[in-house]
Amino acid sequence: MAYDDLQSFLNALEKEGDLKRIKVEVDPYLEITEIVTRVVKERGPALLFENVKGSSLPLAINVFGTERRMAKALGDAKSLDEIGDRIGELLKPELPQGWSGFREALGKLVRLKSVPPKKVRHAPCQEIVKKGDEIDLYELPGLHTWPGDGGVFLNLGLTHTRHPETGQRNLGLYRLQVHDKRTLGLHWQIHKDSRAHHAVAERRGERLPVAIAFGCPPAVTYAASAPLPADIDEYLFAGFLMQERVEMVECLTVPLQVPANAQIVLEGWLDPGERRPEGPFGDHTGFYTPVEPFPALTVECMTMRSDPIFQSIVVGRPPQEDGPMGKATERIFLPLLKVMVPDIVDYDLPVEGVFHNCAIVSIDKRYPKHAQKVMHAIWGAHLLSLTKLIIVVDADCDVHDYSEVAWRAFGNVDYARDVLITEGPVDHLDHSAYQQFWGGKMGVDATRKWPEEGYTRGWPDMIEQDPAIVEKVTRRWKEYGL
Repeated sequence: MAYDDLQSFLNALEKEGDLKRIKVEVDPYLEITEIVTRVVKERGPALLFENVKGSSLPLAINVFGTERRMAKALGDAKSLDEIGDRIGELLKPELPQGWSGFREALGKLVRLKSVPPKKVRHAPCQEIVKKGDEIDLYELPGLHTWPGDGGVFLNLGLTHTRHPETGQRNLGLYRLQVHDKRTLGLHWQIHKDSRAHHAVAERRGERLPVAIAFGCPPAVTYAASAPLPADIDEYLFAGFLMQERVEMVECLTVPLQVPANAQIVLEGWLDPGERRPEGPFGDHTGFYTPVEPFPALTVECMTMRSDPIFQSIVVGRPPQEDGPMGKATERIFLPLLKVMVPDIVDYDLPVEGVFHNCAIVSIDKRYPKHAQKVMHAIWGAHLLSLTKLIIVVDADCDVHDYSEVAWRAFGNVDYARDVLITEGPVDHLDHSAYQQFWGGKMGVDATRKWPEEGYTRGWPDMIEQDPAIVEKVTRRWKEYGL
């Protein structure tokens, strides 16, 4: 089933015993962070803080904190790979064979046509309306997450913009710093589409309309974080995940649409050239990002449901709630990555690498220096271009078994010959680069080496036990008394 609002998803989790209500008062200054961090490490339940100091709104957090909950949020899937398989089926290019093949192809088309967003005239997210001086962003249970943070941040707001010339919509997930009762700092980074929209508006000397929605249907919230190309509508993707159309409503003061079933929506305009210092902020890298000038949004209108639940997230040194969200992207986008780089068998983006520092890739090696070809292809594949370290292994290596990957990378590599060093773009938040936005990259070829690659010693066979002995010992295990 699809969850068309946050309440329905939280209710489903509670019925399964996977949501915990916290009724005692908790402080959004650091205390909630420490609670959530401990629960995430234990792979504990989603949390609903019903009594947040300084706010009358309940706070939902750790909603996506396990891979099981993440899969459930995306249309009640059994696993994240199941969603990737659905995308893979749509990408199959075979021509229909016979009536059954034609029916299957027609079914694919129907599925795609049935998921575009649907406009509605009335929406729960506009049951309460505040404008001008009625607005107070401090009413929201924003978090001061880490001691060195520059203030209160709203960490799970879905930011809507449109390209001023093409009208192309973008939905992004950016951190938001509360500067005062009506002003938010928008931390959209150099590689983000909303930043590009703002740059075009400034070049034209125009204001840019912005709408920020909190507590959206779970699949919509995930879609905002997905690394989709600029010409793919996030709401079409969310509809595909939910297998039903997302209901949208026109904003009241800006020419944008937002999810009708969101909890809270902020509307406003960005004036050309308007910047304010933003940060510091303890980010998902595990380090503080420094103060930088970013656009500051003046909120003109705040709408909400009559019974809103504010949703947020704690980010910081892994593991955190954004880990399963990143794993969802890894598994869901594998079929698309295989279209761009058909050589890939599987890949893993370690949480410890915060999903853009390291990629482990397995290939079915077919020719000399095949691994290096794949490295270059990944560095040219959309946001995977930000990857700093690529480790390429043979197809018989489980890329999700880090012990096996380490064994291959430590033992199969001559570091004078099998390492590729280059330079290229890195993530906006990468503090290790000696200059911002670009830095060094490395590819490690941990595959078996061929004579054609200059390895003439004869690659040794890996040690493996006789399968018959394995079966015998398994059958007799109880006899050994072990």
